[in-house]
Amino acid sequence: MQLDAKIPGGPLAGKWDRYRFELKLVSPANKRKFKIIVVGTGLAGGSASASLAELGYNVKTFCIQDSPRRAHSIAAQGGINAAKNYTNEGDSIWRLFYDTVKGGDFRAREANVYRLAQVSNNIIDQCVAQGIPFARDYGGLLANRSFGGSQVQRTFYARGQTGQQLLLGAYSALMRQVGAGKVEMFPRREMLDIVVINGQARGIVVRNLITGKIETHASDAVVLCTGGYGNVFFLSTNAMSSNVTAAFRAYKKGACFANPCFTQIHPTCIPVHGSYQSKLTLMSESLRNDGRVWVPKNPGDKRFPRQIPESERDYYLENKYPSFGNLVPRDVASRNSKEQCDMGKGVGETGLAVYLDFEDAIKRHGRDVIEKKYGNLFQMYEKITAQNPYETPMMIYPAVHYAMGGLWVDYNLMSSIDGLFVLGEANFSDHGANRLGASALMQGLADGYFVLPYTIGGYLAGTSLEKITAGHPAFRESVEIVNNSIEKLLSINGKRTVDDFHRQLGHIMWDYCGMSRNDEGLKKGRKLIQQLGEEFWENVLVPGSDKDFNQSLERAGRVADFLEFAELLIIDALARKESCGAHFNEAYQTKENEAMRDDKNFCHVSAWEFAGKNKEPVFHKEELKFENVELSQRSYK
Repeated sequence: MQLDAKIPGGPLAGKWDRYRFELKLVSPANKRKFKIIVVGTGLAGGSASASLAELGYNVKTFCIQDSPRRAHSIAAQGGINAAKNYTNEGDSIWRLFYDTVKGGDFRAREANVYRLAQVSNNIIDQCVAQGIPFARDYGGLLANRSFGGSQVQRTFYARGQTGQQLLLGAYSALMRQVGAGKVEMFPRREMLDIVVINGQARGIVVRNLITGKIETHASDAVVLCTGGYGNVFFLSTNAMSSNVTAAFRAYKKGACFANPCFTQIHPTCIPVHGSYQSKLTLMSESLRNDGRVWVPKNPGDKRFPRQIPESERDYYLENKYPSFGNLVPRDVASRNSKEQCDMGKGVGETGLAVYLDFEDAIKRHGRDVIEKKYGNLFQMYEKITAQNPYETPMMIYPAVHYAMGGLWVDYNLMSSIDGLFVLGEANFSDHGANRLGASALMQGLADGYFVLPYTIGGYLAGTSLEKITAGHPAFRESVEIVNNSIEKLLSINGKRTVDDFHRQLGHIMWDYCGMSRNDEGLKKGRKLIQQLGEEFWENVLVPGSDKDFNQSLERAGRVADFLEFAELLIIDALARKESCGAHFNEAYQTKENEAMRDDKNFCHVSAWEFAGKNKEPVFHKEELKFENVELSQRSYK
């Protein structure tokens, strides 16, 4: 397999405009002849479905939830980036591009990142037109705040509910097309296989989660917008239903999986409070605008925070990174928090937490101002912890959050399977080894509103597509594969629950492939995962039937995929003999314990091709060329 990123030539700033002009077009009269399947209804899937239907294509849209508006994008809190420069601080498309490339530790494509920055302003205009209630400043302009990895204010927000508001905008556009008859909506469906005919993605196999019925759907192209794989760690900030299954089944059909070891740890999460906790809650990165991160200077100091005087506090991010302070990128903030806790300076009952303190901000601005900016986040924190963050500092600790890795895509957002497009967090393309805050929403909407409508048209206009229906033998083969897997899970009748296996997998992943990694631990973790996988297929208990609503069966299929995917993630981590962004191998660090890249040998995308069950995946390399920014050691001091 040869990976061709299809990056256009010429000056960076003109690549996308020229490429759009050169793409073949589908005439308005012909768009209604094509059927497109979109899997997922978050910001990427919702915006893609609405945009494609508005253009005239016939769209079938699928989601795991009972309603498109319950997609996981709704959980995003802090904001969305754009280079509007309303604050007159010197922001620009170029600066947003540079901050994103640097924030990703120079492991993303220049062309894709520049395009993302280019269309960022269009996203804000689109959302304002939809009525998104962005915060505004005293003059009536949209307000901005800072996020990590940037020295300008470019993050647009709607209190701590930005994801929810943006998703409602995309949902409204989507439901308008449902009403117009251009989108057929299929809620409570889980995609269990991609159907590939003559090397082209021509449909999907899904399970109706209410009735258990296996359904087949044919199309001229398939668009995956199914989010990330953070739940491979069991405890993460992801929704409980977030999973890797759709992407992993596509991988097994020939779509390369890129950079799976690039998994982001978010520094501001509510710490783990019990061994049987099922998920973690994120506290928005926006809180680091006004909150100050600190720990006691003396290890083992267990006094209440207000009893510890200023002279005995260590504001370690402000001291170590004076230029960026508490707004360093997520990977940097996370590793420093872990370092402080490892030194015995962690707070709380477990010692695995640091303080995020708003005392100075409340004194400076007044409680009313802080409440207007973060009120719902403070309420959520108090509801979960029973502590009032207006009166006592929040306690936070890093947790698994976002997947920078994902299915490999070219400049068109098409995977290594022709006709299979992958958008948003499900692809690998824009964030390198570490995503900057407030750029997930930006990428999802950029891909769905402003990139895919052009590139999928170029594919459909320039590709010979055989007329097929869901009666094609390839669909029957896929249904047989799906049914065999379901029957096998139900027949084991073991003694351990699915969640028990998933929780153990999460412990292995966090211990051996978490915030820091080393080769010895990764090899041990891989062996443990292999052993756990063998036991899973011999001893898992999946009660109930496949002919009705069965959440144990749903989770069993997802955990089976997580067990295989976890091994791929570790294989990728072992192969990358450097530290960069979220991938921190202890053998490769500077004297100041920062990530140390190896640009000579690892300035590339690692793309893995499925080779068959129990066989090592095939490695493919996409070299990254930096012609517009200089490769340099990241510094936020």
